[in-house]
Amino acid sequence: MAKKQSRAAEFLKHGYIWFVIGTALYPLFVMVVVSFKTNEQYQLNPWFFDPIDTWQWINWAKAWDIVSIYIANSIVTSVAAVVLSLLMTILTSYVLARYRFPGRSVVYYAIIASMFLPSTAATLVTLFALLDTLSLINSLWALIIVGAAGGQVIGIFILKQFIEDIPKELFESAQIDGAGHLAQIWHIVLPMSGGILSTVAIMKFLGVWNNIILPLVIMRDEEKFTVPVGLLYLEGEYVKQWGEMMAGYAIASIPLIICSCSQCVCSSKVWRLVQSKDNCYYVKSHRTSVDS
Repeated sequence: MAKKQSRAAEFLKHGYIWFVIGTALYPLFVMVVVSFKTNEQYQLNPWFFDPIDTWQWINWAKAWDIVSIYIANSIVTSVAAVVLSLLMTILTSYVLARYRFPGRSVVYYAIIASMFLPSTAATLVTLFALLDTLSLINSLWALIIVGAAGGQVIGIFILKQFIEDIPKELFESAQIDGAGHLAQIWHIVLPMSGGILSTVAIMKFLGVWNNIILPLVIMRDEEKFTVPVGLLYLEGEYVKQWGEMMAGYAIASIPLIICSCSQCVCSSKVWRLVQSKDNCYYVKSHRTSVDS
């Protein structure tokens, strides 16, 4: 009786999981289906593929001609913002984790408290005025600087805790060998925190990539639009070409799908790393108690 109940529970659990996965993936499937159709084909059969010989590959070609420049702008701004953000996050986390100085706790908690500051939407007017003063309106540098300046708190919080758990003997040995602070970061912190940094970088990349409010407000030239803003212009002013629209959405979603899959892999690696560290601490404490 207990085995039947456990099997039924497992069946319900797996059924619910597959239902959630199907609900999440089916819109992507429909997007790909519609991308190979004309408007007439879409009206007759919007849910499934037509015969292969009727697929409209021209939709993907037209969509690529439109969204390729938007994807390039988004890649440049997102990658540059991630690199600058990680640089500041690593340096800040290293200082807060390795050194004790007056006001250290105040600085750390002030950084954590900045999470409660309003987002871009709430400070859009003042941010626009600041960017206008700096002559950064209609410039990709504005997106890079603003993207790099925001969202560092989570990275600092996670990375600081990790650096504090690294044995101090490693840093002391590096100092004896003549390694400076940057050398210690390069040879100790970065190799040991690769999974965590990858997760933080992917989260930052997705955040900058999906930002639509700031580019929509400050960008003037169409060739400088990012993907979220550029996709708005695929709808057309009078007639919507559903096939071209869905093809553009599908092409623009490929980097996000890759980043999401990479984030899952990095998160699993971080989880295994945390578990291995916990096991090592448990073994070490157990040996200490036995020896005593």
